[in-house]
Amino acid sequence: MQEHFHFTTDKAKIQKQYAAMFFFVSAQLSHIQCYLQRRNRHLAKQEDAVITAIHLLGKLLGFSSERAWHRFVTGNLFTDGRFLERSRYHRRCRSLRFAIKWIRHELAKRGQHHAYAVVDSMPIELCHAARMYRVKRFQGIADIGFCASKKQWYYGFTFHLQVTDQGLPMGYVVTEASCHDRTAAETVMTQIPHPYNLGDKGFISSEWQKKLYEAYQIAFWTPSRKNQKHRPSESWETWLKQKRKVIETVFSVLVDQYRMTDIRANSIAGFEVALDGILLVYSLVTLGLVER
Repeated sequence: MQEHFHFTTDKAKIQKQYAAMFFFVSAQLSHIQCYLQRRNRHLAKQEDAVITAIHLLGKLLGFSSERAWHRFVTGNLFTDGRFLERSRYHRRCRSLRFAIKWIRHELAKRGQHHAYAVVDSMPIELCHAARMYRVKRFQGIADIGFCASKKQWYYGFTFHLQVTDQGLPMGYVVTEASCHDRTAAETVMTQIPHPYNLGDKGFISSEWQKKLYEAYQIAFWTPSRKNQKHRPSESWETWLKQKRKVIETVFSVLVDQYRMTDIRANSIAGFEVALDGILLVYSLVTLGLVER
């Protein structure tokens, strides 16, 4: 389907989106250009800002296949043959993953001025359940875990994310599927600390919440279980449940529109650059810097 994407898309809109990304990325890369290690920089066929903007544009349009995206770029955006060949383009993207991560981190800092943050996790399945005991993809890194919301076992990773009340992604961690949410949550929340955080019942632990407040001045609230002796009011529980819905919406958009669970990379570097690209594009759209 992605090979025929150009028949149904507005080229003028794509050019506008690319221009917005290019100017934003150019301004950001100018701050860290001296830290990007590159030999024979003067011989590069395309500058770093072009490669980064093209990579982000592919994530904005929902391409999960890098091969299909490169074919689309050379057939619609750079038809004069001046664009990089596919293998070199992919190597350049991987070499720029730290720049993409830095830009996303700078955008995420704006979330510290929002009212509160919400922390949750979602599974990233790497294969069908029937193949989970014999799959070789990311062997030794990914493993088998249980998704409580779907009530099923899966092979892959767990994506832990912190978003603000306006849906802006802040800190995130990708762990093996068997990692408990509470184990990774501390790392997620301390990347870009926010004083007020909300979570679900999986994070309930009075000792852990006390540790967060004493060590990092982070207040963390969760709904209560039915068997707890001291429970807050029903109005508080209802309010907390409503405010936590923002992260469910974010996960839904990342999966349905940006195809985050369909990343086809077979290396950690490739997976990382794809994931950071998706989060950066989503942040740009959330902040109104790029039109969806």
